[in-house]
Order: sequence, then C-alpha cells, then structure tokens
Amino acid sequence: MAKEVLSRIIFYFRYFFSHMQILIIKMHDVLASALSGLIGIWKRMTRFLKTSRDHYTVLIVPQKKSSVRKINASSNAVRLITIAAVIVSMSFLYIFYEFLTAKRDNFELYELRKLSSAQREQIQRIASKIGYFEKKMESLKEYDNKIRSMADMFRQEKQERAPYRGVGGPSPDHYGSTTSGNDAAVMGRISKSMDQLIQEASNQERSFKEIIEFLEKRKSILARTPSIWPVEGWVTSGFGMRRSPFSGRREFHGAIDIASRSGKEIIAPADGIVSIVEHRSDLGNTVTLDHGNGLTTAYAHLLRSSVQKGKSVRRGEVIGYVGSTGRSTGPHLHYVVQINGVPVNPRKYLP
Repeated sequence: MAKEVLSRIIFYFRYFFSHMQILIIKMHDVLASALSGLIGIWKRMTRFLKTSRDHYTVLIVPQKKSSVRKINASSNAVRLITIAAVIVSMSFLYIFYEFLTAKRDNFELYELRKLSSAQREQIQRIASKIGYFEKKMESLKEYDNKIRSMADMFRQEKQERAPYRGVGGPSPDHYGSTTSGNDAAVMGRISKSMDQLIQEASNQERSFKEIIEFLEKRKSILARTPSIWPVEGWVTSGFGMRRSPFSGRREFHGAIDIASRSGKEIIAPADGIVSIVEHRSDLGNTVTLDHGNGLTTAYAHLLRSSVQKGKSVRRGEVIGYVGSTGRSTGPHLHYVVQINGVPVNPRKYLP
C-alpha cells in the first residue's frame, strides 16, 4: 500500500515537473522573440532619427498688421511629433473601436436577456398548460371508467385484459419555477411529461375506440331486439297452455294474441329482414322477420302485408294490417317470438 502511494506521488511529481519544464521553455521562447522584436524596433528608430539633421521652419502670417511668427523645429522633432500623432490617432481609433464593440456587446447582451426572459415565461406557460392537460387527462380517465362501468364492460375486460388505467400527472408546481435559471432541468421534465401525455392520449384514444365499438355492438343488438308493441290493443290470449277456442281441449299457445280493430297498422318492433311472406290455412296471411343472432318474430292473421320477402325494415316501419284471416275468431294479431326456432314469451321483450 505504501509503495503504491509512493509510486503515485513520484508519478504526479514527474508529471508536474515535465509540464513546468515545457512551460518554462515556451516562456523563454516568447520572451526571447519579444526581446528581439523590441531590439529591432529600437535599432530602426535609432537609424530613423539619425538619418537627417535638417530643420524645418513654420511661418505664421496673421491677417492683421502684426509681426510674423516663426517656429523652428528639427527634422527629428518633426518625426517624433508625427510618430506621436500617429500613435495617438491609432490609440484613439482603437479606443473608439473598443467603445463601439462594447456598445454592440451590451446591446446584444440586453437582447439576449430579453429573449431569455421571454423564453422563461414561455416555458412557464407551457409547464402550466401541461399541468392543465394532465388534469384533463385524469378527468377523462375517470369518465372512461364511469362509462365502462355503466356499459358493463369491466366484467368482459377481466376475462381478456386488465381495464385501461390512465397515467396521471403532477401539478404545474412539479416543474419548479423557471426563474431559478436551471432551464435545462425544467425542459427535461417538460419533455418527459409531454412523452407521458402523448402515451396517455394514445391509450385514451384506444380506450374510447373500444367503448365506441362496444356501444355500437350493443346499439345494433338493441336495435334488433323486439322491444316495442307491434300493434295497439289488448292481450286476449297469453303465452303458454290454454284451452283451445275451437276444440275446447288444452294446448300449448306459443304466442300472444293482441286484439285490435281490423285494418290497424302493424309495425316492426325491431330492425330486421323479411324472411317469409306467405298465406297459411291455419295462420292466414303471415309475415316473418329475421333479426339476426337466431331471433325471429312472426305476425299472423293479417288482413294483408305491406312488405316483400328480402326487404330490410326498421323499427316502427309498417309491415302489415290487422285482420282475421286463417283460423280466427275475430280481428287480432298472432305475435310470435322465437330464438333458434324455439318459441319464447314475447312479454319478456315488451315494456
């Protein structure tokens, strides 16, 4: 352990010493080049000042009558003044350029601060909207559960899969204040919440489609279920065993007889297709409707029918008129409901 620590110390010492040597060599090169440059400039300045010993004379002649002023200057002085003027001018131009650059940088910094402030406000608004959308999605999930419960879908889903459950989301305070300066963290949380919302919206859309399909099926089944009276009147003979009005013996009556006036309209109690239109010696003029799923209804003793075989009829559409054809004691409708060919009591379907 001690050898490992000592080796590490030696390694770091050599590493530091090598970098110091490199730095010293670079500094030596820089200083040497700078010194040689200064020496060259000094030599050139010295040669420049020694090249001429001439003098310059400047005469100042005023407009009014006064003495003429004369200014004498050596060539070296003129050159020094010229060099000084150039240096001052260049310094002034450099300072002016730096001033303009600083003003430009200050203006850009001001604009960037304004943009940053506006962006933070936008981030805060987006965060608030996301929180609002999350609450709305949670509310939609509750409505989804209520609709499924009312439609009695949960029991079927337990056999197939677990019912849909929404993800839910935090309140807008979850994202924190955007004035804290940690915009990257805030945007990260917003992006994550957006992904969750997109996923939740997809799940909710799929759930609503399932509900719509389920309700459409129920609606179709309900539309094809004979749930209204086919004619107005009163029941003169119920479903089940009865005494025959013709022979006086007990027999099974697989329908209900609804007495009404002759010519009264008979309507379809549900959507269906006309499967049979015929005349029988015992039931007279008869119409049979096929409602699908093995459910059929038949209407007998009609005065006449108003539909043809193969026609689709809607609930409430007139299919015939009350009569007393066939073996009948008076105007009435012989109303039959069958499931897979087996007669059932029509009163179970009537309000």
